Amino acid sequence: MQQIIDRRLAGKNKSIGNRERFVRRYKTQIRDAVRRAVDGRSIKDLARGEEIHIPKKDLSEPVFHHTQGGVREIVHPGNQDYVRGDRIKRPQGGAAGGVGKGQATDSGEGEDDFSFSLSKEEFMQIFFEDLALPNLIRNNLAETPEWKTHRAGYSSDGTPNNLHVVRSMRGAIGRRIALGAAPRRELREAEELLLRLQQAARHGDATAQQEMRGVEANIILLRARIKRIPFLDPIDLRYRARVRVPVPTSRAVMFCLMDISGSMDEARKELSKRFFILLYLFLTRHYEKIDIVFIRHHTQAQEVDEQNFFHARETGGTVVSSALVLMEQIIRARYNPADWNIYAAQASDGDNWHHDSGRCRELLADKILPMVRYFAYVQVAAEEQNLWTEYAQLSESHKHFALRKAVSADQIYPVFRDLFKKEGASA
Repeated sequence: MQQIIDRRLAGKNKSIGNRERFVRRYKTQIRDAVRRAVDGRSIKDLARGEEIHIPKKDLSEPVFHHTQGGVREIVHPGNQDYVRGDRIKRPQGGAAGGVGKGQATDSGEGEDDFSFSLSKEEFMQIFFEDLALPNLIRNNLAETPEWKTHRAGYSSDGTPNNLHVVRSMRGAIGRRIALGAAPRRELREAEELLLRLQQAARHGDATAQQEMRGVEANIILLRARIKRIPFLDPIDLRYRARVRVPVPTSRAVMFCLMDISGSMDEARKELSKRFFILLYLFLTRHYEKIDIVFIRHHTQAQEVDEQNFFHARETGGTVVSSALVLMEQIIRARYNPADWNIYAAQASDGDNWHHDSGRCRELLADKILPMVRYFAYVQVAAEEQNLWTEYAQLSESHKHFALRKAVSADQIYPVFRDLFKKEGASA
């Protein structure tokens, strides 16, 4: 006989559901708290969890209670200081929620702000919510296709975790009904015959008494036969069947171009690194298969690895076009635009050799922008240099080219969300 034992463990943390509902309900306040936390973090701590504080006033909810309604005149005994319409001042100092300012007092009361800890996973989920690579499309089947599992009905064999209990029990009920139909019909007929023989035996029919013993023995055999029908048989088991089918792959590559010239002081490099770290965390979290190409440039551009991109201290003059030329060469050699979704993000202070800015605009307009899905330029300086002026001409005619400014650490995260927000989502 087949036995089914449910060994699934109940969740030990029974507050998970309540926690998820709380995060959904106060998502706006939590998102604001996350944004404030990011602004004050160092680069190396961007991906950790956070202790979130939500003001009590933001958690207030309407309360329903019974009242007599209407306008009533009430006389409170002992009141000699106030009349109707007077406003009572708050107690001075001593109220909860203060920051230790003022002198201690024995009056006043309140409640502290609500605080709770966000795990790293929850923090990153809220951190990159409603973000996506713009204009991402499915390419044709690659040489090594991506496989996806689809439901394909039910099968009579499979692994225990794919067992469909309802479908198995439905088949077992049908089998028991089919196998037990004839014995139950014979049992009903035998019981009806036994009832008639018992009535005849009461009237003194000796033959009926002899036949009764044979009918009773037959009834016992039929009942035993019905009981031997198994409640669940291996042929009743049904498993969820799944098949693997090839699907088009979304192969994407992101080019990260960072200016490390002499005009980029440590503060501006810190802003650029902060932007690219946000971009790196976003890409590696949301996309399983994506290439990231790191390019640093001063007068010459060089493709480097992640370690050198964020930590190398090389510097020099400024020729921005060298990074764009190298990017085009890499695309031609390794990333066919027909097979890849190509993206680029560039960070610079905009200070460039004067005769080179026009060439940068021409390179983008004629060679790079026709091949990419999206190109984002972030200037980490307030002054609009000649590079910004040239790039501004491209933004008017190319919808997939965007340029923004971020001159302080608290502006990086809003600019990043604005550049990579989903279509229709709020920044």
